[in-house]
This record gives sequence, C-alpha cells and structure tokens, in this order.
Amino acid sequence: MSLVACRKIVRALASLCLTITLAAPLQAGVTPKRSVLGNGMVLLTSEQRALPMVSIELLTDAGSRYDTAGQEGLANLTARLLTYGTKRRSALQISDTLDFIGASLSAGCGEDTASVSMTMLKKDLATGLGLLAEVLTSSTLPQEEIDRQKQAVIAAIKAREEQPGDIAERRFAAALYPGSPYGRPVEGTETSVRALQRKSLREFFERAYRPNRAILSVVGDISHDEMTLALNQAFRSWKKGEPSGGPLVPSTHGPAQVIRVNKELTQANIILGHQGVGREHPDYYAVQVMNYILGGGGFSSRVIDSIRNEKGLAYSVYSYFSAERRRGEFQLVMQTKNETAQEAIRIAKEEIRRIREQPVSEEELSDAKDYLTGSFPLRLDTNRKVASFLAQVEYFQLGLEYPDRYPDLIRRITRDRQYLQPERLITVIVGNLQKIGEK
Repeated sequence: MSLVACRKIVRALASLCLTITLAAPLQAGVTPKRSVLGNGMVLLTSEQRALPMVSIELLTDAGSRYDTAGQEGLANLTARLLTYGTKRRSALQISDTLDFIGASLSAGCGEDTASVSMTMLKKDLATGLGLLAEVLTSSTLPQEEIDRQKQAVIAAIKAREEQPGDIAERRFAAALYPGSPYGRPVEGTETSVRALQRKSLREFFERAYRPNRAILSVVGDISHDEMTLALNQAFRSWKKGEPSGGPLVPSTHGPAQVIRVNKELTQANIILGHQGVGREHPDYYAVQVMNYILGGGGFSSRVIDSIRNEKGLAYSVYSYFSAERRRGEFQLVMQTKNETAQEAIRIAKEEIRRIREQPVSEEELSDAKDYLTGSFPLRLDTNRKVASFLAQVEYFQLGLEYPDRYPDLIRRITRDRQYLQPERLITVIVGNLQKIGEK
C-alpha cells in the first residue's frame, strides 16, 4: 500500500472518530467565560468535560471587504494558503502532523471575516496549538502553493459560472451593492486571481492576521485558566498590529430592477430581494419570525403553500433574511419551469405584499415562535457548533448571556411591524428567456 493511500485511510479514520465523538450531547449550559489576552485577542471558553476533545474557532477581521479594485480574491486566497506552509513545516508536514494526532484544521474566508477551525484530542492540545500558532503567525505563502491554489480557485470560479443559482446570486449581489466590496464575489474573478502577487498576499497576511483583530472561541475539556496559560505559551510571539476596521456600511443600495440572464435551462432560477436589516437592528428577531411565516418555515411556510402545494409551480421555494454587523438582505429564491416563471413571480410578489399589509394570524405567530425557540438548541448540539456560535456572539456583540436570552427575544415579538419593501424588489431571472417571455 502506498504512503498516500495510508495517509488517506488514517485521515478518514480520524475524521470518522471526530464526527462520532462530536455528535455526543453537550453538558447543560454554554455561557462562556471571556477575557482579553495581553496581545489583544479576545478569548471565549465553554468548559465541556463530557469528552476529551477541544474545538477551536478563530475569527479575524480579514474578509474580502478589504480587497481593493483589481485585487478581488486577495483575502480568500490568503486564507486558503494558511495551511500550506509555515517557517517550520511544509504543506505535507502540516498534513502529516494533523494525521498523526487525528486532528482537523481548516481555514476559510467570507466578506467580513476569515476563520480558522481546529478540533483535537485534549492530550494533543500542546501540539495542536503549536501548529495553529505557526499557521497564524508564520505562514510563508510559498510561490508553488500560490500557483496551485490560484488554479484551484479559478477552476471553482469557472464551475460556478455554469451554475444558474450561483449566476443569479452574483447578479443579485452586484445589483444590491453597486460599487461596494459586498457586490463582488469573495473568490474574485479569473482575471483578478491570475493577477494576484505573492508580495500583496504577504502584505495582507502581515496586516490582517493579528491578535488584536481576532476572536478565539474554545469549547471542550479545558478550563478558561488552562486555555489562557496554553495560549500565552503558544502565541507568545504573536504581536499586535493595526486595529480592526469599523463595520463597513454600503453607501448605496441598488434600485428596483429586473435582471434577465439567458441560459438554456429547463427550469428558471429566480431571486427576488432587497436590502434587509443589520444584526444590531432592534427588529432583527421580529424579522426572523416574519420570515419563518413567509418562506423560512419549510413545508409550513406561505410561499410553499401557495406556489408549490396549491399551484404546483415550484418544487423548491424559500425565503431568508441574512444579517451582518451593519447590513442585511432579504431574498426569496425559487426554481420553476421557464413557462411558469412569470406566474410564480406574480404569486411570490403577492405573498410579499400580503404579509406586509395584513397582520399574520395568532396561530402562525405562535407556530413560528415555537419552532424558532424549540430548534435553537440544535445550533449547540456539538462542541464545534458551540465554538462557532460563541465566536459569532462575540463578533456581533450580543453579550455572554445571549444563549439564555434568545427564547425571550423571540417570545416577545408582536404582529405590528412590517419589514418587506415590494416596491424595491430586485428580480433576477436566469433561464430560457424566449420561453419565459418578456412580460
């Protein structure tokens, strides 16, 4: 058996072990302890002693919103390269270390933040933290790995250009956020990725990956004091840098419009949407309740009833509000036959107007609240989920007691507020325009 095959088997077994272990229920209570380390990094811990595991989630202010014109994809490529070589280890040596201790390590990038996730056995904490510290403080971004990752990103971009749902999403974002980093794809374009240089990647890494821009959430078989001591040892060379930038607020939002993209498809992919509310908005929770009733409640939602069950126009139709620090958006998404696209859009707009103009029933309101409060614990049923959740709680400045306060925040919602703007809908249609018609 080859060495590569052996590594694949070891990694598969380690992944299976982690998956089974992390599926075990958490102890009651996830309220974290919080402190700020001497280097400026915020540390959150939730002690869970049921299993000898430690899960880590790090968020850092290194998202694609910092990409400048012509360098779209810079933040994303930097994040992808973190685990592909440090001053002490090559990409292969990093992989071998993870395989040896049965740990997982991954990095990714979004519009506002980059993230690094790691899970390991408690007994391997020192080794795991040492590797994590190397990745965050001494990644070398070797040229050969840059070239490989560029090709991987470009291949993914080309693949997405053939996916109608991705096409619709990109056109919607560009229309909603004209001239803003939020209107551009996180991964960049083929042209911009090809043009990225190692010098720019290194400069971005040195500037953005700093402890005073980071939140580290730790959940598992370890106390706050133990973790503080271990981090001070592992990250003793990680120095403060530029502080985080303030939340970026889009200067403008695009007007109501219809965007048509011709593509030979049997089904049209459709997005209707507009500006939403930010995570700090006082009506955020009311928006979540309203959206559950409209299209976020699966088979119990209004758009499923009217568009799928009654008319049989679409198999998939749903809505959602996404919310970031200072911005948000609403989308109603569906797929339907080209010939029925106009009718499906008409009914969707009717449902949007109806929920805006007419109070929802007490039964709908009660069902939505029951679901949202009842399903909330499912967000916290593994160490890994809790680590990610707590990092987000800190990022959005929701307070350490947020997990305990959430049910009351939902239960107090009434029926007297409106959040949809049918007059400002941006409609994106990707499909066979000849069959859809010009109406």
